[in-house]
Amino acid sequence: MLLDDVAATSEAVAATRSRLAKRASIAALLRRAAEESEAVGDGSGQDELAVVASYLAGELRQRRTGLGWASMRSLPAPAGSPTLTVAGVDAAFERMAGLSGPGSDTSRAAAASALFGAATEREQRFLRGLVAGELRQGALDAVVVDAVAEAAGAPADAVRRAVMLAGATGPVAVAALRAPDPDAAAATLAGFGLEVGRPVRPMLAQSAPDVAAALEKLGPAGAEVSVDTKLDGIRIQVHRSGDGVRVFTRSLDDITPRVPEIVAAALALDARAFVLDGEALAVDATGTPRPFQETASRSATREGGDPLAVVELTPFFFDVLHVDGRDLLDEPLRDRLEVLDGIAGSYAVRRAVTADPDEATAYFTDAVARGQEGVVVKSLDAPYAAGRRGAGWVKVKPRHTLDLVVLAVERGSGRRQGYLSNIHLGARDPDGGFVMLGKTFKGMTDATLAWQTERFTELADGPTDGYVVKVRPEQVVEIAFDGVQRSTRYPGGVALRFARVVRYRDDKTAAEADTIDTVRSYAAP
Repeated sequence: MLLDDVAATSEAVAATRSRLAKRASIAALLRRAAEESEAVGDGSGQDELAVVASYLAGELRQRRTGLGWASMRSLPAPAGSPTLTVAGVDAAFERMAGLSGPGSDTSRAAAASALFGAATEREQRFLRGLVAGELRQGALDAVVVDAVAEAAGAPADAVRRAVMLAGATGPVAVAALRAPDPDAAAATLAGFGLEVGRPVRPMLAQSAPDVAAALEKLGPAGAEVSVDTKLDGIRIQVHRSGDGVRVFTRSLDDITPRVPEIVAAALALDARAFVLDGEALAVDATGTPRPFQETASRSATREGGDPLAVVELTPFFFDVLHVDGRDLLDEPLRDRLEVLDGIAGSYAVRRAVTADPDEATAYFTDAVARGQEGVVVKSLDAPYAAGRRGAGWVKVKPRHTLDLVVLAVERGSGRRQGYLSNIHLGARDPDGGFVMLGKTFKGMTDATLAWQTERFTELADGPTDGYVVKVRPEQVVEIAFDGVQRSTRYPGGVALRFARVVRYRDDKTAAEADTIDTVRSYAAP
Protein backbone atom coordinates (compact mmCIF):
# COMPACT_ATOMS: atom_id res chain seq x y z
CA MET A 1 0.00 0.00 0.00
CA LEU A 2 1.23 3.49 -0.82
CA LEU A 3 1.94 5.83 2.07
CA ASP A 4 -0.08 8.42 0.18
CA ASP A 5 -3.23 6.35 0.76
CA VAL A 6 -2.67 6.51 4.50
CA ALA A 7 -1.81 10.23 4.41
CA ALA A 8 -4.95 10.95 2.37
CA THR A 9 -7.12 9.08 4.86
CA SER A 10 -5.46 10.97 7.71
CA GLU A 11 -6.32 14.25 6.00
CA ALA A 12 -9.92 13.15 5.50
CA VAL A 13 -10.15 12.15 9.15
CA ALA A 14 -8.72 15.50 10.22
CA ALA A 15 -11.26 17.35 8.09
CA THR A 16 -14.31 15.99 9.94
CA ARG A 17 -15.40 16.40 13.53
CA SER A 18 -17.69 13.37 13.37
CA ARG A 19 -16.31 10.40 15.29
CA LEU A 20 -18.50 8.08 13.20
CA ALA A 21 -17.10 9.53 9.97
CA LYS A 22 -13.53 9.18 11.26
CA ARG A 23 -14.17 5.57 12.18
CA ALA A 24 -15.75 4.80 8.80
CA SER A 25 -12.81 6.30 6.87
CA ILE A 26 -10.27 4.36 8.90
CA ALA A 27 -12.28 1.12 8.68
CA ALA A 28 -12.45 1.45 4.89
CA LEU A 29 -8.67 1.82 4.59
CA LEU A 30 -8.04 -1.09 6.99
CA ARG A 31 -10.32 -3.32 4.88
CA ARG A 32 -8.42 -2.27 1.77
CA ALA A 33 -5.06 -2.94 3.44
CA ALA A 34 -6.27 -6.39 4.48
CA GLU A 35 -7.52 -7.17 0.98
CA GLU A 36 -4.27 -6.02 -0.64
CA SER A 37 -2.17 -8.07 1.77
CA GLU A 38 -4.34 -11.13 1.07
CA ALA A 39 -3.97 -10.61 -2.68
CA VAL A 40 -0.20 -10.73 -2.32
CA GLY A 41 -0.65 -14.31 -1.17
CA ASP A 42 2.68 -14.77 0.62
CA GLY A 43 1.76 -13.16 3.92
CA SER A 44 4.18 -10.28 3.40
CA GLY A 45 1.38 -7.75 3.64
CA GLN A 46 0.26 -8.78 7.10
CA ASP A 47 2.93 -6.71 8.84
CA GLU A 48 2.06 -3.83 6.54
CA LEU A 49 -1.54 -3.95 7.80
CA ALA A 50 -0.22 -3.66 11.36
CA VAL A 51 1.86 -0.63 10.34
CA VAL A 52 -1.15 1.00 8.66
CA ALA A 53 -3.16 0.60 11.88
CA SER A 54 -0.29 2.10 13.88
CA TYR A 55 0.13 5.05 11.52
CA LEU A 56 -3.58 5.83 11.54
CA ALA A 57 -3.38 5.98 15.33
CA GLY A 58 -0.61 8.56 14.95
CA GLU A 59 2.23 6.31 16.12
CA LEU A 60 5.40 4.88 14.63
CA ARG A 61 5.95 1.18 15.25
CA GLN A 62 9.48 1.99 16.43
CA ARG A 63 9.49 3.38 19.97
CA ARG A 64 12.53 5.55 19.31
CA THR A 65 14.03 6.61 15.99
CA GLY A 66 16.48 9.27 17.12
CA LEU A 67 14.61 11.87 15.07
CA GLY A 68 12.95 14.99 16.42
CA TRP A 69 11.78 18.43 15.38
CA ALA A 70 15.38 19.66 15.12
CA SER A 71 16.14 17.08 12.43
CA MET A 72 13.12 18.19 10.40
CA ARG A 73 13.63 21.94 10.39
CA SER A 74 15.13 21.90 6.92
CA LEU A 75 13.57 19.25 4.69
CA PRO A 76 14.43 18.54 1.05
CA ALA A 77 11.99 19.59 -1.67
CA PRO A 78 9.01 17.22 -1.83
CA ALA A 79 8.65 14.64 -4.58
CA GLY A 80 6.21 15.32 -7.38
CA SER A 81 4.33 12.01 -7.23
CA PRO A 82 3.81 9.33 -4.56
CA THR A 83 6.09 6.28 -4.69
CA LEU A 84 6.68 5.43 -1.03
CA THR A 85 5.07 2.27 0.31
CA VAL A 86 4.05 1.74 3.92
CA ALA A 87 6.36 -1.26 4.22
CA GLY A 88 9.25 0.70 2.75
CA VAL A 89 8.75 3.62 5.13
CA ASP A 90 8.54 1.27 8.12
CA ALA A 91 11.78 -0.40 7.02
CA ALA A 92 13.47 3.02 6.71
CA PHE A 93 12.48 3.97 10.26
CA GLU A 94 13.62 0.56 11.48
CA ARG A 95 17.06 1.14 9.99
CA MET A 96 17.24 4.60 11.60
CA ALA A 97 16.21 3.19 14.98
CA GLY A 98 18.98 0.61 14.76
CA LEU A 99 21.78 3.12 14.18
CA SER A 100 24.18 3.67 17.08
CA GLY A 101 27.75 4.55 17.83
CA PRO A 102 30.13 7.01 16.11
CA GLY A 103 28.72 8.51 12.95
CA SER A 104 25.18 7.36 13.69
CA ASP A 105 23.78 10.89 13.82
CA THR A 106 25.19 11.66 10.38
CA SER A 107 23.87 8.39 8.97
CA ARG A 108 20.45 8.96 10.51
CA ALA A 109 20.25 12.49 9.09
CA ALA A 110 21.14 11.18 5.63
CA ALA A 111 18.53 8.43 5.88
CA ALA A 112 15.87 10.91 7.01
CA SER A 113 16.75 13.28 4.17
CA ALA A 114 16.42 10.44 1.65
CA LEU A 115 13.07 9.38 3.08
CA PHE A 116 11.57 12.86 3.17
CA GLY A 117 13.02 13.67 -0.25
CA ALA A 118 11.06 10.76 -1.72
CA ALA A 119 7.84 11.97 -0.05
CA THR A 120 5.25 14.26 -1.59
CA GLU A 121 4.22 17.41 0.23
CA ARG A 122 1.23 15.64 1.79
CA GLU A 123 3.39 12.67 2.78
CA GLN A 124 5.99 15.00 4.32
CA ARG A 125 3.33 16.62 6.51
CA PHE A 126 2.10 13.20 7.56
CA LEU A 127 5.59 11.88 8.33
CA ARG A 128 6.47 14.98 10.34
CA GLY A 129 3.37 14.46 12.46
CA LEU A 130 4.25 10.80 13.03
CA VAL A 131 7.84 11.51 14.02
CA ALA A 132 6.88 14.33 16.38
CA GLY A 133 3.88 12.47 17.82
CA GLU A 134 1.67 15.40 16.85
CA LEU A 135 -0.44 14.16 13.97
CA ARG A 136 -3.47 16.01 15.42
CA GLN A 137 -6.01 14.39 13.15
CA GLY A 138 -8.52 13.78 15.92
CA ALA A 139 -8.17 10.00 15.48
CA LEU A 140 -6.34 8.69 18.47
CA ASP A 141 -5.92 5.00 19.14
CA ALA A 142 -9.43 4.61 20.61
CA VAL A 143 -10.99 5.58 17.28
CA VAL A 144 -8.72 3.18 15.41
CA VAL A 145 -9.67 0.37 17.79
CA ASP A 146 -13.35 1.01 17.07
CA ALA A 147 -12.55 1.10 13.35
CA VAL A 148 -10.86 -2.31 13.59
CA ALA A 149 -14.03 -3.67 15.18
CA GLU A 150 -16.18 -2.17 12.41
CA ALA A 151 -13.90 -3.44 9.64
CA ALA A 152 -13.79 -6.98 11.06
CA GLY A 153 -17.41 -7.12 12.19
CA ALA A 154 -16.17 -8.01 15.66
CA PRO A 155 -17.47 -6.80 19.05
CA ALA A 156 -15.77 -3.54 20.01
CA ASP A 157 -15.25 -4.72 23.62
CA ALA A 158 -13.44 -7.82 22.36
CA VAL A 159 -11.12 -5.71 20.21
CA ARG A 160 -10.42 -3.29 23.08
CA ARG A 161 -9.57 -6.13 25.45
CA ALA A 162 -7.29 -7.79 22.90
CA VAL A 163 -5.47 -4.49 22.27
CA MET A 164 -5.15 -3.95 26.00
CA LEU A 165 -3.52 -7.35 26.47
CA ALA A 166 -1.40 -7.23 23.31
CA GLY A 167 -0.17 -3.74 24.17
CA ALA A 168 -0.56 -2.61 20.55
CA THR A 169 -3.31 -2.18 17.97
CA GLY A 170 -1.40 -3.50 14.95
CA PRO A 171 -1.23 -7.22 15.85
CA VAL A 172 -4.89 -7.18 16.84
CA ALA A 173 -5.90 -5.53 13.56
CA VAL A 174 -4.04 -8.24 11.65
CA ALA A 175 -5.65 -11.04 13.66
CA ALA A 176 -9.17 -9.64 13.37
CA LEU A 177 -9.09 -8.60 9.72
CA ARG A 178 -7.39 -11.76 8.48
CA ALA A 179 -10.09 -13.93 10.06
CA PRO A 180 -12.49 -15.42 7.47
CA ASP A 181 -15.66 -14.18 9.20
CA PRO A 182 -16.82 -12.22 12.28
CA ASP A 183 -17.23 -15.36 14.41
CA ALA A 184 -13.69 -16.45 13.61
CA ALA A 185 -12.47 -12.92 14.37
CA ALA A 186 -14.14 -13.00 17.80
CA ALA A 187 -12.57 -16.39 18.52
CA THR A 188 -9.16 -15.14 17.44
CA LEU A 189 -9.47 -12.04 19.61
CA ALA A 190 -10.38 -14.18 22.62
CA GLY A 191 -7.01 -15.87 22.22
CA PHE A 192 -5.15 -12.76 23.31
CA GLY A 193 -4.27 -13.14 26.96
CA LEU A 194 -2.02 -11.61 29.59
CA GLU A 195 1.57 -12.78 29.28
CA VAL A 196 4.15 -12.06 31.92
CA GLY A 197 6.90 -10.15 30.14
CA ARG A 198 4.60 -8.51 27.59
CA PRO A 199 3.40 -5.07 28.73
CA VAL A 200 -0.31 -4.38 29.17
CA ARG A 201 -1.81 -0.99 28.44
CA PRO A 202 -2.27 0.69 31.82
CA MET A 203 -5.60 1.64 33.33
CA LEU A 204 -6.02 5.41 33.47
CA ALA A 205 -8.00 7.66 35.80
CA GLN A 206 -10.65 10.24 35.15
CA SER A 207 -10.34 13.64 36.86
CA ALA A 208 -12.38 15.55 39.42
CA PRO A 209 -11.84 18.99 40.94
CA ASP A 210 -12.17 17.75 44.53
CA VAL A 211 -12.75 14.62 46.59
CA ALA A 212 -16.49 15.20 46.91
CA ALA A 213 -16.84 15.28 43.11
CA ALA A 214 -14.71 12.14 42.82
CA LEU A 215 -16.95 10.28 45.26
CA GLU A 216 -20.01 11.42 43.34
CA LYS A 217 -18.53 10.06 40.11
CA LEU A 218 -17.87 6.69 41.69
CA GLY A 219 -21.19 6.34 43.57
CA PRO A 220 -23.24 5.05 45.21
CA ALA A 221 -23.17 7.34 48.24
CA GLY A 222 -21.90 5.67 51.37
CA ALA A 223 -19.88 2.96 49.60
CA GLU A 224 -16.34 2.29 50.76
CA VAL A 225 -13.57 3.47 48.45
CA SER A 226 -9.81 3.29 48.39
CA VAL A 227 -8.13 6.70 48.55
CA ASP A 228 -4.64 6.10 47.16
CA THR A 229 -1.79 8.58 47.49
CA LYS A 230 -1.01 9.92 44.01
CA LEU A 231 2.73 9.97 43.53
CA ASP A 232 4.51 12.41 41.22
CA GLY A 233 6.76 9.89 39.51
CA ILE A 234 6.91 7.85 36.33
CA ARG A 235 4.34 5.13 35.74
CA ILE A 236 5.94 1.69 35.72
CA GLN A 237 4.72 -1.83 35.05
CA VAL A 238 7.01 -4.48 36.52
CA HIS A 239 6.97 -8.05 35.17
CA ARG A 240 8.79 -10.87 36.93
CA SER A 241 9.12 -14.47 35.79
CA GLY A 242 11.49 -16.40 38.01
CA ASP A 243 14.79 -14.53 38.06
CA GLY A 244 13.88 -12.43 35.03
CA VAL A 245 12.47 -8.91 35.47
CA ARG A 246 11.35 -6.35 32.90
CA VAL A 247 10.26 -2.79 33.64
CA PHE A 248 8.01 -0.85 31.26
CA THR A 249 6.83 2.76 31.23
CA ARG A 250 3.30 4.07 30.67
CA SER A 251 4.06 4.20 26.93
CA LEU A 252 5.24 0.55 27.14
CA ASP A 253 8.91 1.40 26.57
CA ASP A 254 11.29 -1.14 28.13
CA ILE A 255 13.59 0.71 30.55
CA THR A 256 14.90 -2.35 32.42
CA PRO A 257 18.63 -1.66 31.84
CA ARG A 258 18.25 1.87 33.20
CA VAL A 259 16.62 0.98 36.52
CA PRO A 260 18.66 -1.76 38.22
CA GLU A 261 17.39 -0.70 41.65
CA ILE A 262 13.78 -1.42 40.59
CA VAL A 263 14.87 -4.81 39.23
CA ALA A 264 16.53 -5.57 42.57
CA ALA A 265 13.40 -4.54 44.47
CA ALA A 266 11.24 -6.79 42.28
CA LEU A 267 13.54 -9.77 42.84
CA ALA A 268 13.27 -9.25 46.61
CA LEU A 269 9.47 -9.60 46.61
CA ASP A 270 7.81 -12.79 47.83
CA ALA A 271 6.49 -14.19 44.55
CA ARG A 272 8.09 -15.92 41.57
CA ALA A 273 5.85 -14.46 38.86
CA PHE A 274 3.85 -11.26 38.85
CA VAL A 275 2.80 -8.13 37.01
CA LEU A 276 2.66 -5.04 39.23
CA ASP A 277 1.44 -1.54 38.38
CA GLY A 278 2.92 1.46 40.13
CA GLU A 279 5.13 4.53 40.11
CA ALA A 280 8.86 5.04 40.46
CA LEU A 281 10.23 8.23 41.93
CA ALA A 282 13.19 9.75 43.67
CA VAL A 283 12.66 10.46 47.37
CA ASP A 284 14.86 12.02 50.02
CA ALA A 285 15.86 10.50 53.34
CA THR A 286 12.50 11.40 54.89
CA GLY A 287 10.51 9.84 52.05
CA THR A 288 9.53 13.22 50.59
CA PRO A 289 9.47 13.27 46.78
CA ARG A 290 12.36 15.03 45.09
CA PRO A 291 11.56 17.34 42.12
CA PHE A 292 9.86 15.43 39.32
CA GLN A 293 12.55 16.51 36.86
CA GLU A 294 15.11 14.45 38.77
CA THR A 295 12.94 11.36 38.50
CA ALA A 296 12.28 11.92 34.80
CA SER A 297 15.93 12.62 33.98
CA ARG A 298 17.11 9.64 35.99
CA SER A 299 14.76 7.22 34.26
CA ALA A 300 15.78 8.54 30.85
CA THR A 301 19.51 8.09 31.46
CA ARG A 302 21.09 5.69 28.96
CA GLU A 303 24.79 6.12 29.63
CA GLY A 304 26.99 7.35 32.42
CA GLY A 305 28.02 10.93 32.88
CA ASP A 306 24.68 12.41 33.89
CA PRO A 307 24.96 13.76 37.45
CA LEU A 308 21.31 12.88 38.04
CA ALA A 309 22.10 9.22 37.40
CA VAL A 310 23.22 8.91 41.04
CA VAL A 311 19.65 9.64 42.17
CA GLU A 312 18.07 6.32 43.07
CA LEU A 313 14.48 5.51 42.15
CA THR A 314 12.15 3.74 44.54
CA PRO A 315 9.17 1.72 43.26
CA PHE A 316 5.73 2.04 44.83
CA PHE A 317 2.97 -0.31 43.68
CA PHE A 318 -0.77 0.31 43.74
CA ASP A 319 -2.15 -2.65 41.76
CA VAL A 320 -1.43 -6.25 40.76
CA LEU A 321 -2.53 -7.83 37.47
CA HIS A 322 -1.05 -11.31 37.84
CA VAL A 323 0.66 -13.43 40.48
CA ASP A 324 2.05 -16.95 40.25
CA GLY A 325 -0.23 -18.15 37.46
CA ARG A 326 -3.34 -16.28 38.58
CA ASP A 327 -4.71 -13.47 36.37
CA LEU A 328 -6.38 -10.72 38.41
CA LEU A 329 -7.53 -8.25 35.75
CA ASP A 330 -11.20 -9.10 36.12
CA GLU A 331 -11.23 -9.40 39.90
CA PRO A 332 -12.51 -6.48 42.01
CA LEU A 333 -9.99 -4.04 43.40
CA ARG A 334 -10.64 -5.11 47.00
CA ASP A 335 -9.36 -8.61 46.12
CA ARG A 336 -6.41 -7.29 44.13
CA LEU A 337 -5.36 -5.06 47.03
CA GLU A 338 -5.36 -8.02 49.39
CA VAL A 339 -3.02 -9.86 47.03
CA LEU A 340 -0.88 -6.74 46.52
CA ASP A 341 -0.36 -6.22 50.25
CA GLY A 342 0.86 -9.80 50.54
CA ILE A 343 3.48 -9.22 47.83
CA ALA A 344 4.59 -5.59 47.89
CA GLY A 345 4.97 -4.98 51.63
CA SER A 346 6.66 -1.61 52.20
CA TYR A 347 6.58 -0.93 48.46
CA ALA A 348 2.78 -0.67 48.47
CA VAL A 349 1.36 2.82 47.95
CA ARG A 350 -0.20 4.35 51.06
CA ARG A 351 -3.99 4.47 51.01
CA ALA A 352 -7.05 4.91 53.19
CA VAL A 353 -10.14 2.72 52.81
CA THR A 354 -13.18 4.66 53.93
CA ALA A 355 -16.83 5.48 53.30
CA ASP A 356 -16.57 8.83 55.10
CA PRO A 357 -16.25 11.84 52.73
CA ASP A 358 -14.64 13.95 55.45
CA GLU A 359 -12.03 11.28 56.13
CA ALA A 360 -11.30 10.99 52.41
CA THR A 361 -10.88 14.77 52.12
CA ALA A 362 -8.63 14.85 55.18
CA TYR A 363 -6.45 12.16 53.61
CA PHE A 364 -6.16 14.23 50.43
CA THR A 365 -5.14 17.31 52.43
CA ASP A 366 -2.52 15.32 54.32
CA ALA A 367 -1.11 13.76 51.14
CA VAL A 368 -0.62 17.17 49.53
CA ALA A 369 0.97 18.50 52.74
CA ARG A 370 3.45 15.60 52.59
CA GLY A 371 4.56 16.76 49.14
CA GLN A 372 2.53 14.26 47.13
CA GLU A 373 0.62 15.10 43.95
CA GLY A 374 -2.85 14.34 45.31
CA VAL A 375 -4.98 11.19 45.52
CA VAL A 376 -6.73 8.68 43.28
CA VAL A 377 -10.14 7.66 44.58
CA LYS A 378 -10.97 4.10 43.49
CA SER A 379 -14.04 1.90 43.53
CA LEU A 380 -13.32 -1.30 45.45
CA ASP A 381 -15.63 -3.20 43.08
CA ALA A 382 -13.93 -2.12 39.84
CA PRO A 383 -11.90 -4.53 37.66
CA TYR A 384 -8.66 -3.40 36.05
CA ALA A 385 -9.90 -1.59 32.91
CA ALA A 386 -6.58 -1.60 31.11
CA GLY A 387 -6.01 0.85 28.30
CA ARG A 388 -8.97 3.08 29.21
CA ARG A 389 -9.90 5.89 31.56
CA GLY A 390 -12.06 3.56 33.56
CA ALA A 391 -14.98 4.80 35.60
CA GLY A 392 -13.49 3.09 38.65
CA TRP A 393 -10.57 5.51 39.20
CA VAL A 394 -10.82 9.27 39.69
CA LYS A 395 -7.77 11.45 40.39
CA VAL A 396 -7.87 14.62 42.47
CA LYS A 397 -5.05 17.16 42.48
CA PRO A 398 -4.86 20.67 43.91
CA ARG A 399 -5.31 23.15 41.09
CA HIS A 400 -2.88 26.04 40.78
CA THR A 401 -3.60 28.98 38.49
CA LEU A 402 -1.60 31.92 37.19
CA ASP A 403 -2.57 34.98 35.20
CA LEU A 404 -0.11 35.11 32.29
CA VAL A 405 0.28 37.07 29.06
CA VAL A 406 0.07 35.68 25.52
CA LEU A 407 3.30 36.47 23.64
CA ALA A 408 2.67 34.59 20.38
CA VAL A 409 0.30 32.10 18.84
CA GLU A 410 0.73 29.26 16.35
CA ARG A 411 -1.42 28.47 13.33
CA GLY A 412 -3.49 25.34 13.86
CA SER A 413 -3.36 22.11 11.89
CA GLY A 414 -5.67 19.13 11.49
CA ARG A 415 -9.12 19.91 12.82
CA ARG A 416 -7.76 23.28 14.02
CA GLN A 417 -6.77 24.28 10.50
CA GLY A 418 -7.73 27.91 9.91
CA TYR A 419 -7.57 28.81 13.61
CA LEU A 420 -4.84 30.33 15.74
CA SER A 421 -4.20 27.58 18.26
CA ASN A 422 -1.12 27.06 20.49
CA ILE A 423 -0.46 30.09 22.68
CA HIS A 424 2.98 31.09 23.99
CA LEU A 425 2.82 32.04 27.66
CA GLY A 426 4.80 34.73 29.42
CA ALA A 427 5.14 35.90 33.02
CA ARG A 428 5.78 39.55 33.83
CA ASP A 429 9.38 40.52 34.56
CA PRO A 430 9.42 43.14 37.37
CA ASP A 431 12.36 44.78 35.59
CA GLY A 432 10.35 45.11 32.38
CA GLY A 433 9.11 42.85 29.62
CA PHE A 434 7.91 39.26 29.83
CA VAL A 435 9.58 35.88 30.30
CA MET A 436 8.36 32.92 28.25
CA LEU A 437 7.33 29.81 30.20
CA GLY A 438 6.12 27.50 27.45
CA LYS A 439 3.01 27.02 25.34
CA THR A 440 -0.28 25.15 25.38
CA PHE A 441 -3.38 24.33 23.36
CA LYS A 442 -5.08 22.39 26.17
CA GLY A 443 -8.48 23.44 27.47
CA MET A 444 -9.55 25.31 24.34
CA THR A 445 -13.14 24.80 23.21
CA ASP A 446 -14.30 25.52 19.66
CA ALA A 447 -15.72 28.81 20.90
CA THR A 448 -12.37 29.68 22.51
CA LEU A 449 -10.50 28.92 19.29
CA ALA A 450 -12.84 31.15 17.27
CA TRP A 451 -12.56 34.00 19.78
CA GLN A 452 -8.78 33.88 20.12
CA THR A 453 -8.28 33.65 16.35
CA GLU A 454 -10.10 36.96 15.97
CA ARG A 455 -8.44 38.49 19.02
CA PHE A 456 -4.86 37.57 18.15
CA THR A 457 -5.29 38.57 14.53
CA GLU A 458 -6.01 42.05 15.92
CA LEU A 459 -2.93 41.87 18.17
CA ALA A 460 -0.55 40.51 15.51
CA ASP A 461 2.72 42.42 15.67
CA GLY A 462 5.75 42.02 13.44
CA PRO A 463 6.81 39.45 10.84
CA THR A 464 5.70 35.81 10.94
CA ASP A 465 7.43 32.68 9.69
CA GLY A 466 4.07 31.43 8.43
CA TYR A 467 3.58 29.30 11.52
CA VAL A 468 4.19 31.42 14.63
CA VAL A 469 2.44 34.78 14.86
CA LYS A 470 3.93 37.26 17.34
CA VAL A 471 1.36 39.39 19.13
CA ARG A 472 1.44 42.51 21.25
CA PRO A 473 1.70 41.37 24.91
CA GLU A 474 -1.70 42.67 26.03
CA GLN A 475 -4.02 39.70 26.46
CA VAL A 476 -4.09 38.07 29.91
CA VAL A 477 -5.08 34.41 30.19
CA GLU A 478 -5.74 32.37 33.33
CA ILE A 479 -3.75 29.13 33.18
CA ALA A 480 -4.17 26.08 35.39
CA PHE A 481 -1.10 23.88 35.88
CA ASP A 482 0.03 20.92 37.93
CA GLY A 483 3.44 22.18 38.92
CA VAL A 484 6.58 24.08 37.94
CA GLN A 485 9.84 22.40 37.03
CA ARG A 486 13.33 23.55 36.20
CA SER A 487 13.98 23.96 32.48
CA THR A 488 16.93 25.02 30.36
CA ARG A 489 14.64 25.40 27.36
CA TYR A 490 13.10 28.69 28.44
CA PRO A 491 14.86 31.89 29.53
CA GLY A 492 13.23 31.98 32.96
CA GLY A 493 14.76 28.63 33.88
CA VAL A 494 11.34 27.12 34.66
CA ALA A 495 8.40 25.66 32.76
CA LEU A 496 4.79 24.83 33.64
CA ARG A 497 3.67 21.20 33.82
CA PHE A 498 0.37 20.33 32.10
CA ALA A 499 -0.61 23.94 31.46
CA ARG A 500 -4.19 24.44 30.25
CA VAL A 501 -6.45 27.40 29.55
CA VAL A 502 -9.10 28.23 32.14
CA ARG A 503 -10.37 31.52 30.68
CA TYR A 504 -9.25 34.75 29.12
CA ARG A 505 -9.13 37.70 31.52
CA ASP A 506 -10.43 40.91 29.99
CA ASP A 507 -10.69 42.36 33.49
CA LYS A 508 -6.91 42.45 33.89
CA THR A 509 -4.17 44.29 32.07
CA ALA A 510 -0.75 42.85 31.26
CA ALA A 511 0.69 45.03 34.03
CA GLU A 512 -1.37 42.98 36.51
CA ALA A 513 -0.15 39.58 35.31
CA ASP A 514 1.78 37.31 37.68
CA THR A 515 5.54 37.81 37.81
CA ILE A 516 8.27 35.33 37.04
CA ASP A 517 9.16 35.41 40.75
CA THR A 518 5.64 34.17 41.58
CA VAL A 519 6.02 31.36 39.07
CA ARG A 520 9.39 30.34 40.51
CA SER A 521 7.89 30.19 44.00
CA TYR A 522 5.92 27.11 42.87
CA ALA A 523 9.07 25.24 41.83
CA ALA A 524 10.44 22.60 44.16
CA PRO A 525 13.69 23.62 45.85
